[in-house]
Amino acid sequence: MFRVITVCGLGVGSSLILKMTVDTAMSQLGVDCVIEHWDMGTIKGQKCDMIVTTESFRENFAGQDNVVFVNNIMDVNEVKENISAFLDEKS
Repeated sequence: MFRVITVCGLGVGSSLILKMTVDTAMSQLGVDCVIEHWDMGTIKGQKCDMIVTTESFRENFAGQDNVVFVNNIMDVNEVKENISAFLDEKS
């Protein structure tokens, strides 16, 4: 199963909203997945297929190739477009 983790600073607010947005985007893309929302401290060392977070955390994920960055956590079209580009690149 494709595993996705959405990330924000504390793992409570933005990552939960982003989880719901990613869920909608993945459904529209027809990708079956499990989505969890975590904080920056918990994500380190965890295994997943894709991390989705905001541009403000770009420095925290330097060198990782499984991260999708978004500007607006509630914009399904932006999130879907960025995820689609990531999936196309990886396939």
